[in-house]
Amino acid sequence: MSIPQILSIAGTGMAAQRLRVQLIASNVANSETTRTKEGGPFRRKEAVFQAQDLGFQGALAAAGVRVASIRTSEEPFLTRYEPGHPDADASGTVNYPNVNPVEEMVNLTEASRAYEANIAVFRAAKAMGSAALEILRAQ
Repeated sequence: MSIPQILSIAGTGMAAQRLRVQLIASNVANSETTRTKEGGPFRRKEAVFQAQDLGFQGALAAAGVRVASIRTSEEPFLTRYEPGHPDADASGTVNYPNVNPVEEMVNLTEASRAYEANIAVFRAAKAMGSAALEILRAQ
């Protein structure tokens, strides 16, 4: 495996996790949004990852990752009895987004650690490349 291949693979992981963090931030920011331009409350979104073929041979044929799609959750909305709320129905119930802030924070931690792991791979590959150049210079 070459250093450019390692960097390409780690780069795809970093890009995928960056988008995942952005989706999580959007979910948390909209966790109280009861009205959207599409109508109804905000619906939680999540990234769906898929192996990515980077054109490498053998075991590395599908070593990268990409976001195949962004899925909108179909889980039921959370409901609260708030008769004075402008979005309350006739029974005084308000539908709130299907976002669980605790779950989102766990997902954020996981995405951050995955991003950091890809950074560590990137730095290790860079260090290996620098060490190889030093060896060549010494000869």
